[in-house]
Amino acid sequence: MNPVDFFLSPGSIPHKQYEALRMYFVEEKTAAEVAVKFGYTYRGFTTVVSNFRKELKINPSSDIFFLKSKKGRKVTSTVLKVKDTVIEMRKKNCSVEDIKTYLDSKNLKVSQKTIYNILTAEGFSRLPRREKSEKKLHPPDVIKAEKSVPLEFKKEEFKSSAAGILSFLPYLQKFGITDIIEKSGYPETTQINKLSSILSFIALKASNIRRYSADNLWCMDRGMGLFAGLNVLPKAAWFSSYSNRITPSMNTKFLKALHSKWVEEGLIKDTMNLDFTTVPYWGDDQHLENNWSGKRGKALSSMLAVLAHDPDTGIIDYGNADVKHDGQNDVVLEFLDFYHSDPKNDVNLKYLVFDSKFTTYENLGRINKKGIKFVTIRRRGKNIINKIDNIPEKSWKKIRVEAAGNKKRTVKAYEEHIFLDGYGDIIRQIVITGHGKIKPAIIITNDFDLSLEEIVRKYTRRWIVEKAISEQISFFHLNNVSSSMVIKVDFDLTISILTHNIYRLFARDLERYSNLADQSIFEKFINNSADIRIGEDAVSVSFKKKRNLPLLLEKLSRFNQTTIPLLKNKSLVFSGASYS
Repeated sequence: MNPVDFFLSPGSIPHKQYEALRMYFVEEKTAAEVAVKFGYTYRGFTTVVSNFRKELKINPSSDIFFLKSKKGRKVTSTVLKVKDTVIEMRKKNCSVEDIKTYLDSKNLKVSQKTIYNILTAEGFSRLPRREKSEKKLHPPDVIKAEKSVPLEFKKEEFKSSAAGILSFLPYLQKFGITDIIEKSGYPETTQINKLSSILSFIALKASNIRRYSADNLWCMDRGMGLFAGLNVLPKAAWFSSYSNRITPSMNTKFLKALHSKWVEEGLIKDTMNLDFTTVPYWGDDQHLENNWSGKRGKALSSMLAVLAHDPDTGIIDYGNADVKHDGQNDVVLEFLDFYHSDPKNDVNLKYLVFDSKFTTYENLGRINKKGIKFVTIRRRGKNIINKIDNIPEKSWKKIRVEAAGNKKRTVKAYEEHIFLDGYGDIIRQIVITGHGKIKPAIIITNDFDLSLEEIVRKYTRRWIVEKAISEQISFFHLNNVSSSMVIKVDFDLTISILTHNIYRLFARDLERYSNLADQSIFEKFINNSADIRIGEDAVSVSFKKKRNLPLLLEKLSRFNQTTIPLLKNKSLVFSGASYS
């Protein structure tokens, strides 16, 4: 187009009006001349002139014909849809994270950055930093989660920030854990059945949810609800109420059923490590005894729990959170009763490994009469230490033993046979030193057949069980303040044991990662968000990009054709999303 024609033959109506008015006012042409030039009727053009004069009187400084272009992205319809909600929630002191959680629950997909940009554009400043406990005391009124109900599994799509736990569902079915839960004596409600109830607890444990966190963050996550076959997880009050209906006998029955499954799957070997752990109590402690807490380096009012751990598979087979001082020495016998309670599932338990204060010498004699070998530590007295100091250097033998973190260390060992008072018989005594302790350790055992190296290695592997028990305390939050959710300790311990074992079953498929701690497995594989689509025949989970995602998808691909009864017999298909 010729530049002259661009001005004299305008294409758009605003441009045509601009050129016509300019000719009329600047070039002082008559209205009739201008009307003929630009194709107006005389009366039509005079109306344009009249409207222009009125607009200038109302808005003398406005640009009637020239609009300024806005830089940056265009505002999407979704942003316009959520803008009023974002502003309303910020007026109630909701954080960006709170607003994001609420919008996700309404399936409105906007990022935290978008929410922040809306607030910034509207002139809102940043909220002052608040502790989690303070947030819990003043929860935003606007955030109200839906009531938990069984999911209808209609066609829909949604996002989840905790979708990684869905990776556990195929393993729960493969090892029959869902069937064990459904046959257990645990209660259920009219709205939420037994399986969904227990899976709701597992969802929190497996997702590293700390009980003092604001429950409005996790009880809206659709992915966590899907794990339990619900639209969303119940609120904190439901968890506390459900826990109050649990009795110790229900937990024992459940652990026995799991024990049968571990035996059936070959996950229980011939050795069991036993140890105590202290679970601090934060309420009225007048009814409790003082127990030593190694984590806090002092004795405090607490509950004493015992755990039985298989050192080969990492499975925790037994737990009891109701150990009293007067019955502490007999816990090992109670475990044997638990282990041998069902003759059909009674495997050949050969060794029990525990520390010096776990039981008495008299009980060691009872264990020996049952035909079970034990490996434990003898308490050190001044005379014993003096005797050890006088052992000739040439009598010591150097051996290599396992240590935590897949490492090894060299220790010195000395062996002899002695008569042990209280035990009432000859026992094998092995002194080891150079293992990082100030004083030597004295191993005693009733096994005279295994070599010196094998006995020492069998006990030193017990050092590794302390790591697993430490995970129970830290990752599963057994000793955290339960201000937002009060759960019975024995039930909490049972769910922690089950969730730990689910992590171990999952880790066994990860080859070089199989010995990682539960916390590491969570961070590398489970802690991931995803797009979830419920279809006609399948539930599709598209995980966002992550370093270890290819290995995870490779292991989960073998379950793609497996139908999950919890998901209305739909298959669960895992894939990777195109974003990170």
